[in-house]
Amino acid sequence: MNDQRNLVLAVVLSAIVLFGWAFIQERYFPTANPPATEFVDGQQVPVERPDAGPASAAPPAAQARAEAIGASPRVRIETPSLRGSLNLRGARIDDLVLTRHSRTLADDSPPVRLFSPAGAPDSYYGSFGWMGTGLAAPGPDTVWTADGDTLAPGRPVTLAWNNGQGQLFQIRLEIDDGYMFTAHQRVTNAGAGPIAAQPFALVNRIGESPDPTMWTLHVGPVGVFNGAANYSYDFADLAGGAEPRFSTTGGWLGFGDKYWLAAVIPAQDGGADAAFRHDRATNAFQADFMAAPAIVQPGAAHVYTSRMFAGAKEFALLETYTDRLGIQRFDKAIDWGWFEWFMKPIFRLLNWLFAAIGNFGVAIICLTLIVRLILFPLAQKQFASMAAMRVLQPKMKAIQDRYKDDKPRMQQEMLKLYREEKVNPMAGCLPILLQIPIFYALYKVLMLAVEMRHEPFALWIQDLSAPDPLTPVNLFGFLPFTPPAFLAIGILPILLGITMWLQFKLNPAPMDPIQKQVFGIMPWVLMVIMAPFAAGLQLYWVVNNVLTIAQQKWLYSRHPVLKQQAAAEAAKKPDGDAPPPAAPDPAPAAAPAPAARGRAKKPRSRR
Repeated sequence: MNDQRNLVLAVVLSAIVLFGWAFIQERYFPTANPPATEFVDGQQVPVERPDAGPASAAPPAAQARAEAIGASPRVRIETPSLRGSLNLRGARIDDLVLTRHSRTLADDSPPVRLFSPAGAPDSYYGSFGWMGTGLAAPGPDTVWTADGDTLAPGRPVTLAWNNGQGQLFQIRLEIDDGYMFTAHQRVTNAGAGPIAAQPFALVNRIGESPDPTMWTLHVGPVGVFNGAANYSYDFADLAGGAEPRFSTTGGWLGFGDKYWLAAVIPAQDGGADAAFRHDRATNAFQADFMAAPAIVQPGAAHVYTSRMFAGAKEFALLETYTDRLGIQRFDKAIDWGWFEWFMKPIFRLLNWLFAAIGNFGVAIICLTLIVRLILFPLAQKQFASMAAMRVLQPKMKAIQDRYKDDKPRMQQEMLKLYREEKVNPMAGCLPILLQIPIFYALYKVLMLAVEMRHEPFALWIQDLSAPDPLTPVNLFGFLPFTPPAFLAIGILPILLGITMWLQFKLNPAPMDPIQKQVFGIMPWVLMVIMAPFAAGLQLYWVVNNVLTIAQQKWLYSRHPVLKQQAAAEAAKKPDGDAPPPAAPDPAPAAAPAPAARGRAKKPRSRR
């Protein structure tokens, strides 16, 4: 009866995991990325993911974009990281692609597009300008003149416009070899009276990001105000009517996708009023700041310097801008979460290994080796504790049988046994607990770091930030259907389940039959759970399991008791549930009392 109950319980738990995990995972443990490739008729082909940029690459969208770009005079933008153009109508940076990041893994894949001009689908742009009371300031339809035809590193371009009322507006634009634009906004007053000019900068996008926002990943409005990062608002908040405003000294604000960022950056030594806005009529989201008004006397000029970032959230580059340009906490563009203090060192180590080796998959294997070496002394203590626990199993079973109806007394006797034998049952848990933050840090790095995007390992693993695409569920692509995410179990998750099963076989068998059944199905449950996660995370776990098995084998040779107990357990009958021989009662039986004359006394029963 108990076996039937346990079997039903195992089946129910397996069904819950199989069908309920997809919902739980999507809400609480989002995977790194959708697959970057798929197998069709046994051939691996690239597919486009939502993180391919805010702009659509569909032919109608591309045609409308090309028409919008060709409808206005432009200055080319050419850098090692960016390519596009500056719209002289409105002085807008509205045509940018990221040349070092492709949309898909295909050899002929176009680059990721970040900015698109107004009037095109997925419009997204940045702009610098002025406002002022009683001032004829340039507007979105103002056509500027430029003193050059190409904006490139070391080749700045100055835009100019005269309002015909004595004021000359100029924007000297510079760009580096990364993703940073620097704007020197100059207004010269040749009029008869003073003017009040207020410089501003903005980024404006139509629609929300294609990347979902989740509890482990913030997508949408982001900024640093007065030295503190703010992830409190998302696109839904702005669309619902929220219009957060901030008075800040320095800082920055903009919109972040999973891998991409567009942000405006006021002068870091002055005050500015920043805000996020939403226009319901056009579904446009805007982040902007306004500097303090400057009073410009006749014959004088005023210059205000600000910046704009438009590109990939590459960690080393963000830190460089923080250090070199003094931008407050610009690395906060990446939402590391609560464990930032631990994740950054893991990422730096992984990135250093990649720079030395040239393959992120091999770098993850080396990271696993380093972690195992660091935890090796603790693992030795863990296995020594396992050996001691094996020796104590008959005594523990005797206590459980004797006090099975008195749970508090059973716990007291167990603790007493541990103290007398100087055994800590929790010692074996410490290495596992230390692995958890490392595992979570790697999970976040694979999900957040653009450096991991589209990074291959070997064979069919062409993107370590995406799940393993090769699954036997559809016969490796020979069956014409794509299995749902919770059934698309790749080769790496299968290896994960097998190596974990082998690892459990080397551990002490639980005395409780229910625990034994739970441990029996756990490797296969985790195989299903881990299937939608990044291949890099699966690779880390498989390698860690293999190293654990090798370490267990080696430590068996140093702890003969462990090896003998394992052999004895393996020799048991298959069900492994037969109770061990009864242990002798620790208290000697009392001698029977002498019989009284005339009537025998019944012996007192011992309790």
